[in-house]
Amino acid sequence: MAILNGIVTVLLVVTALVLIVTVLLQPGESNGLGAIAGGAETFFGKNKAKSIEGKLALATKASALVFIICALVVAVIG
Repeated sequence: MAILNGIVTVLLVVTALVLIVTVLLQPGESNGLGAIAGGAETFFGKNKAKSIEGKLALATKASALVFIICALVVAVIG
């Protein structure tokens, strides 16, 4: 069990670093007062999943899921 605990702990640290990097690379969502009137939505917002921002959001969600699973496994094993 010690080997499995070590492997999952290393995976947890790597996933945490990936999660930090993907969150920091994402652009800010501060739209100012235009968001109140709905002026923040643009034409480019429709194809967001194909853009770099969409890929970063997907990577963030995936790394967060792996991080949570690894944290639960470490808590159960250790």
